[in-house]
Amino acid sequence: GPALLFVKTSQGREEGRRFYACSACRDRKDCNFFQWEDEKVSEARLAAREEYNRNHQPSFTHRQNVDRYKNFVLLPLSKRRFCQECQQLLLPAEWEKHSDHQFLCNITTTQLKSPSQLLYPLENKKTNAQYLFADRSCKFLLNLLIDLGFRRVLSVGTPRLHEMIQSKASQEEFNVRSLLLDIDFRYSQFYTEDEFCHYNMFNHHFFGGEAALETCRKFLNEENGEGVIMVTDPPFGGLVEALASSFKKLMAMWRETEKERHDNKEMPVFWIFPYFFESRILDFFPSFSMMDYQVDYDNHALYKHGKTGRRQSPVRIFTNLTPSMIVLPEEEGYRFCTVCQRYVSSGNQHCEICNSCTSKDGRRWKHCILCKKCVKPSWFHCSNCNCCTLQKHSCGKSDLGCFVCGKAGHKRSACPSLS
Repeated sequence: GPALLFVKTSQGREEGRRFYACSACRDRKDCNFFQWEDEKVSEARLAAREEYNRNHQPSFTHRQNVDRYKNFVLLPLSKRRFCQECQQLLLPAEWEKHSDHQFLCNITTTQLKSPSQLLYPLENKKTNAQYLFADRSCKFLLNLLIDLGFRRVLSVGTPRLHEMIQSKASQEEFNVRSLLLDIDFRYSQFYTEDEFCHYNMFNHHFFGGEAALETCRKFLNEENGEGVIMVTDPPFGGLVEALASSFKKLMAMWRETEKERHDNKEMPVFWIFPYFFESRILDFFPSFSMMDYQVDYDNHALYKHGKTGRRQSPVRIFTNLTPSMIVLPEEEGYRFCTVCQRYVSSGNQHCEICNSCTSKDGRRWKHCILCKKCVKPSWFHCSNCNCCTLQKHSCGKSDLGCFVCGKAGHKRSACPSLS
């Protein structure tokens, strides 16, 4: 899809040179697209680009994958094979072409309903970072959505939540539906065009064009837009600005339903992201607040529930719903703070001076009178830096200033010189 416009800056200079680069890949090894904004591109280079794009299209279209799936499920168990090397469901006529590949046999209906466990997770931190919800977090999220009365879930980059909803769809009492928007085209092998849209959340690009865009719009607009929530779990290395831009466009699609009713309302959202991005998210969505619930992942070495200190998961839920509505499980150590009117972790003690439960990482934070705020328990006030920081730190570092303009007092991301 479309590239993003970046700026290359150098120390002390306000003006930087602008360039276009891939919206999804941050490593040139994964995508080498680069073009200066003011650069004139030759016809030969444009033609080479087109040729490259044509040669890197998926083997099958979404429609072809849906037809293949229908044929696949009709096969007896002994003839159901999945190529692990190509990450593809195989029909008997294709076996010979994949004869020297590793493949799984006897693919069951249960496996077909859990594609996130059949497919290899794409764990390149600078491209996909496809970490999947642990069963605990997935069940908690789904039960919370049901308790809050949501009937439709726009699952943006949350394949495991989507498949849990899909697997329960046949149950009589279950009335929640999901539409998955994800950049991983492999899911098109398992879901119809009404269940999955190939989507890039960094530039709001629907690869299926107007038809896919209309599928999403129709899903959001059902029942006059009532009973729908967006749940998103983006790669943590992704640009918050780009993600926020896309999410605002999705929210605007919902707002189109009945302008009179939704003028002053936002589509309900759960944005799952590490707590240290709180200030960046609130810059773009001031109505959001962060919940204390720790989201953990099956295939991430560090982001696990139940760990302590720096080893616990830093991933939280940011939402524009009223915090008191988000009930967190007491058996996992969460309690309700009557002053803050929200559930917090047991170690998050209410600070009388800040008049808030201030901890972000689950530990009990302490109030610094000089900084006029609560800080991490391992931090101490440094009179040279005039702020709280780690006991072993280099005081000189605080004088480096902003990377863009060279002035002290702010970081590059908050530089007033950046338009």
